Amino acid sequence: MSVAFIEPFHEALIAPPAAITRLLGLVPALPMMAAGVIALLPQARRRIAAVLSIGSLGVSLLLALAAFAHVAAGWMGHERVREVVNFTWLHTGTQTVDLGWVLDPLSAVMLVMVTFVGLLIFIYSTGYMAHDKNFTRFFCFLSLFAGAMLGVVIANSLLLLFICWELVGLTSYLLIGFWYHKPSAAAAAKKAFMTTRVGDVFFLLGMVWLFAQTGTLLFYNGGAGSLEAGALLGLLNQHAAFGLTAAGAIGILIFAGAAGKSGQLPLHVWLPDAMEGPTPVSALIHAATMVAAGVYLIARVYPLMSAGATNGVTASLTVVAWVGALTAVFAALIAVAQNDIKRILAYSTVSQLGYMMVGLAVGGVAVGMLHLITHAFFKALLFLGAGSVIHGCHEEQDIRKMGGLRADMPLTFLTYSIGMLALCGFPFFFSGFWSKDGILEAAHAWEPSRGPFYLLAFGALLTAFYMSRQVGYVFLGTWRGHKTAHESPPVMTMPLAILAFFAMALGLIATPAWPWFRSFIEFKAAEFEVGALWEPAMLSTMGTSIVIVLLGLGLGFRLYGGNRAPASSEPDVLERPLSFVWVWLANRLYVDELYSATVLAFYAWWGRVADFFDRKVWGGMVAMAAGLGKLLAEMNKLIDQNFVNGGFDKGCEELATGGGLIASLQNGRVQSYLRILAVGVVLLSLALILIWSGKA
Repeated sequence: MSVAFIEPFHEALIAPPAAITRLLGLVPALPMMAAGVIALLPQARRRIAAVLSIGSLGVSLLLALAAFAHVAAGWMGHERVREVVNFTWLHTGTQTVDLGWVLDPLSAVMLVMVTFVGLLIFIYSTGYMAHDKNFTRFFCFLSLFAGAMLGVVIANSLLLLFICWELVGLTSYLLIGFWYHKPSAAAAAKKAFMTTRVGDVFFLLGMVWLFAQTGTLLFYNGGAGSLEAGALLGLLNQHAAFGLTAAGAIGILIFAGAAGKSGQLPLHVWLPDAMEGPTPVSALIHAATMVAAGVYLIARVYPLMSAGATNGVTASLTVVAWVGALTAVFAALIAVAQNDIKRILAYSTVSQLGYMMVGLAVGGVAVGMLHLITHAFFKALLFLGAGSVIHGCHEEQDIRKMGGLRADMPLTFLTYSIGMLALCGFPFFFSGFWSKDGILEAAHAWEPSRGPFYLLAFGALLTAFYMSRQVGYVFLGTWRGHKTAHESPPVMTMPLAILAFFAMALGLIATPAWPWFRSFIEFKAAEFEVGALWEPAMLSTMGTSIVIVLLGLGLGFRLYGGNRAPASSEPDVLERPLSFVWVWLANRLYVDELYSATVLAFYAWWGRVADFFDRKVWGGMVAMAAGLGKLLAEMNKLIDQNFVNGGFDKGCEELATGGGLIASLQNGRVQSYLRILAVGVVLLSLALILIWSGKA
């Protein structure tokens, strides 16, 4: 069997790791150490906490840029760089558990994105959280969160990745529930933690299965890693249930973990509720870190997911494609009828994560990762822009109580509009257009079915519609609030301007005319070729995409532009003509209610059953055993006191009496001894006479 399909990067450079690779462990370690120091600071040390947090991530960004430059230098020199640093973590008998980190184009790109976007969010947070009494604790959690995500990115071991993965889950719980005095925030944090654990159980099963089959959890280890040709061939020769190979079954289990973190159906329910945390947390979770972790995981284990592919299609990738496509449309439909500015963006994130999953499944790592990177910038811009709006509107989040903010918040409006157009995929100057177009093109060419393409195309129409609806409510028309809005301070607006620039500029590395990003990820020469834009398939996809986006934007602004957005006391424009459908969409298609009536109800019932068995059955059995033990103890006491102790005491008493009698004979008088001797002689004589007479 040919192994070319297994390891698309089989020409990887095998060489001792460079100095920057050996230092790569500092990238996640620095924010984690900062978090440890901040945890020891008093709450009043706000400035020190901010400096430590921002400074540590700033140094991590410099190291990430150096790592990226090292990989880029190898790429430009036509040498594929994949360098690993592996080490033994612990010994268990004759076995060793190895961990390590890897530097390659995939990790290099992600490191720069996470540290850069995270740094802007950290800086923004100093303004947004300036008046929060728990400012210091907030930056402690932020630093730990960033460090955990960076650990996921550099991991060359599925075990190390899983450890950092769980740290991401823990810190997301802490940040979503940061305002724990709000019951809704505490509930959202628990919901996020428990829902993602469901996916993580399957992830853990896949990890254990992979170790059992390959004997290692290292990804790359000089040919002996679990993602290298030898291990993958062994997995393909092992058959699981339902016609799947071990590679396919393990891939699906790992995808279940990714679906939990990245909010894919049916584990998406936690992600919109994560809006209960502070807005910088929403930006960090929904743009650069937690939700991106699931997509990155699939990209990292892509050799496993694509093992044994026929024309790029495997069972596990097919599952990824359909789940992603359904998620994209499902979340976009719900976003249409939401009125919370952050919740609209949250469902948008769920939808866009579906696009990324489809991109990975039908187009490969470069297609899915390009949308992840562009989305990180424009979605961080949108969330931080939403935070600026909320800050300027005195903590108001209902878009129906806003309006006309383009005059009061001009910089926020400008940058938010750029983010909105990038998300919608407006041609041609916005990065989202090229990254989303690449996914649509790959989905259109996917051999098994055109279904994902049609679902994604409909999702793109909905995206343009609900974002133009949101902008119409928030920035156009007249002010509908109670207090006058104001622009946010520069510490909040400057990160918006930087993110807006990259939301547009990143399109330059993604166009088919100069596909720099795809070439870098796939280790190909990036050639400037304008003719690639005029290929029939490209023109057809671009034309379809442009028509869809313009139709969605036009419809949205037609209904909500100008002064047409209704007041907060009035129903939405579409609420009356689509009353039944609108109610369902506004209530998030009642998925949470469905889970409450089924899954949660089952566990509540099972809890009552367990309580009944614990109290009545097992408790009764324990009480019965205790009673039996008590009865036996009483019987033992009775026997012991009346028979054992009584017999022993009586024997001792008789022995004492006999001893006293004998002792009385031992009085030291010779005449008494002679009398006893005489009596004994007489008795002995009588006995002998009787014996003799009997014989006679």
